[in-house]
Amino acid sequence: MVRTKSSWLARREEIEGYLCISPWLIGFLAFLVFPLLFSIYLSFTSYDYVSAPKWVGLANYQKALQGDPLFWRSLRVTFSFSAMALPLDLLLSFSVALLLNLKGRGMGLFRTIYYLPAILPLVAVSILWLWIFNPQFGILNWALGLIGIKGPTWLFDPDWALFALVIMSLWGIGRAMIIYLAGLQNINPELYDAVKVDGAGMVRSFWHVTIPMMTPVIFFNLIMGVIGAFQVFAQAFIMTRGGPVRSTYFYMLYLYDNAFQFFKAGYASALAWLLFVIILFFTLLILRSSTAWVYYEGELRGR
Repeated sequence: MVRTKSSWLARREEIEGYLCISPWLIGFLAFLVFPLLFSIYLSFTSYDYVSAPKWVGLANYQKALQGDPLFWRSLRVTFSFSAMALPLDLLLSFSVALLLNLKGRGMGLFRTIYYLPAILPLVAVSILWLWIFNPQFGILNWALGLIGIKGPTWLFDPDWALFALVIMSLWGIGRAMIIYLAGLQNINPELYDAVKVDGAGMVRSFWHVTIPMMTPVIFFNLIMGVIGAFQVFAQAFIMTRGGPVRSTYFYMLYLYDNAFQFFKAGYASALAWLLFVIILFFTLLILRSSTAWVYYEGELRGR
């Protein structure tokens, strides 16, 4: 009798638990799992939002990989942007974090100032940078003119448009900077004391303590940076719309055009899953390489 009552109470608690999480569970299934599975299905179909999806098998993937020059063009633009913006973002955000980790008056204010751009709406930031890059009235060309340099036309020049977006991307280094700063403040001060006893100076302390202890943070920011760089969309959509002459035609712009301009939902779904595979490949590549350069405190890695 006791066992039966205990089983009934456990069953009741289980039901109550599922009822409590049911809003989240329903949202998870309706807004994540179902769209995910449906997009996989659509990637094997021809679908224009009006007629019923028509099964085409691997035709969408074959078209992208073998017969679509815009696919490779947009992918090349995205790779070029990532190759320029990601290293600059990692290096600059780490350098700023090192400076903001110093002790001094008003350091909290400077930390807020550097982090604030990272939380501003991207649409508003894009419009702001449109004015900054304006070749006639922009503050950037005005500043260059003060030192005798004639500024380029930036977003109107195919040779400079992508580089302009790279410069703009550095505006948001606060996201990675705040994570670096947290990592720097988490380093055990006794490690610095230990290397000082061995006669190490500032440079050797930085190289043998700061860098190894920060490698997990660098690793995290690198992964997030790769994912973010391959999904650039809003700033290019607002500022250049892929121009001039498709010099800023990012992969996400091409995906958007196929989905909402050309009404090729099936092909757009295939492009989305190809992007997933590309991001997954580079993420796994970085994960695989991490055993050679990421150091976790308490682990012996031959250092």
